[in-house]
Amino acid sequence: MIAPPTPDNETKRQAAVEKYKLLDTMPEENYDNITSIISSICNAPISLITLIDKDRNFLKSRHGIDMSESPRELSFCGHAIAGEEEIMIVKDARKDVRFKGNPLVTDFKAIFYAGVPLVDSNGYKLGTLCVYDHEPRELDQHQIKSLKAMAKQVMSLFEERYKTFELEKLQIKLQDRNNELKDFAGIVSHDLKAPLSNIIMITQLLNDGDEKLSKQAKEYLGYLKESSTSMSRYIDGMLMFYRSDELVTDEYDSVSYVDLIEDVISMTVLDDSTKIHYIPENDTTLLTNEIALKQILINLVTNAVKYGDKEQTIIDITLKDHLHEYEIIIKDNGRGIPTDKIDSVFKLFFVAAEEDRHGKQGTGIGLATVSRLLEHMDGTISVSSEVGKWTEFIIHLPKREI
Repeated sequence: MIAPPTPDNETKRQAAVEKYKLLDTMPEENYDNITSIISSICNAPISLITLIDKDRNFLKSRHGIDMSESPRELSFCGHAIAGEEEIMIVKDARKDVRFKGNPLVTDFKAIFYAGVPLVDSNGYKLGTLCVYDHEPRELDQHQIKSLKAMAKQVMSLFEERYKTFELEKLQIKLQDRNNELKDFAGIVSHDLKAPLSNIIMITQLLNDGDEKLSKQAKEYLGYLKESSTSMSRYIDGMLMFYRSDELVTDEYDSVSYVDLIEDVISMTVLDDSTKIHYIPENDTTLLTNEIALKQILINLVTNAVKYGDKEQTIIDITLKDHLHEYEIIIKDNGRGIPTDKIDSVFKLFFVAAEEDRHGKQGTGIGLATVSRLLEHMDGTISVSSEVGKWTEFIIHLPKREI
């Protein structure tokens, strides 16, 4: 008997084996299906998916035997990965100098062997897909072709597994980063809001109470107050954006559509310059996250009011009750959104208009928060517009079951 030689690239090959995190894992149906199928195609009682570890041959999938590993020095597969052939075939191991006296031959009657190396994208041979039989024999061309094809399928499963692990690591990293940003937003809110409020209050007091201030000084105080107020809006917006997921829980509320719209109207309509139209007769009980949905509607309606350019802002809100989802349409008669900016309106910090109707710069956070909230609610939002005439947002929310 001759022990399998160690490949020249063994250190890197071993690292390639370990990166898939398959060693010592339990049997899995996807792999067991392959060994079962290839055993049938090759008419062989035993078929295996093996991984060559440092000193053992780990059997990721086994058909026809009840063992999980064997010593590497005894393995046929160790020879298969050390060679250059696409497939190693041993017709009669009793007559092969490499396997004479091998316990797998003498005790387990492993007489015939055919194994195809499992080769990763970097050329490292990790193990094999192989079949054994208890008597001398050969494989026909159809069986050889099938064994090679199934080996590639095994490698595809390995690669999918690796990509899944990498995606999970990335998701964890992104979640950690998002949590860090959320914490940062909270710290900024706490540490900056109070000083900003003091600045705003002091500038207002100075502007209103000191008659000795020159006109220019009062203008500077006005600029300072406006800048502080703008900064405060940014802080509030960022805090809402990074805490948006906290508004969405697994518990759903039974919400009257009419009550919901009336609440939104009371929070957004300040005078007769804004009219919100909806059909109260179409009242429906929505099973949804009330706070999150209310925040979404307030944000959209507030935007319509702020960026309206008509003497009277008119907003139509329509609810369509479909079989599996609710469709909520918010359409205004405002200035509209240019075509080249439509695809960017839900991006964080993107501002479609230079200023609102009061001459203030937007933060570019509101619509990003709306999109983020809907994502947490498994919903979607789209927008269409005609410049100078109207803008329409369409929300799709899945129906929830009690």
